[in-house]
Amino acid sequence: MPSIANENSERMSLRVPATAKAKLVRAAALRNTDLTNFVTQSALREAEAVIEEAEAIKVSKRDHLRILELLENPPKPNAKLRAAIASLPDSL
Repeated sequence: MPSIANENSERMSLRVPATAKAKLVRAAALRNTDLTNFVTQSALREAEAVIEEAEAIKVSKRDHLRILELLENPPKPNAKLRAAIASLPDSL
């Protein structure tokens, strides 16, 4: 029965084909580092890129200018917004 990964552990086990491991070992040697450090640093760079892509909002230059315009000159509240504000508790 497979064990469940413990995310609090400082240890990870990976199964990779022998050809993949050989390539990783070679690349690590070319960077003058050990396999663990090479794989960790490479995976962290990719993780950071994935997180950045998922969390960043990208807009066109036109939309960027429109957002800035709305922040600097917001529209006046309409009836729905005034009703929503009126329905908020006083403690906010």
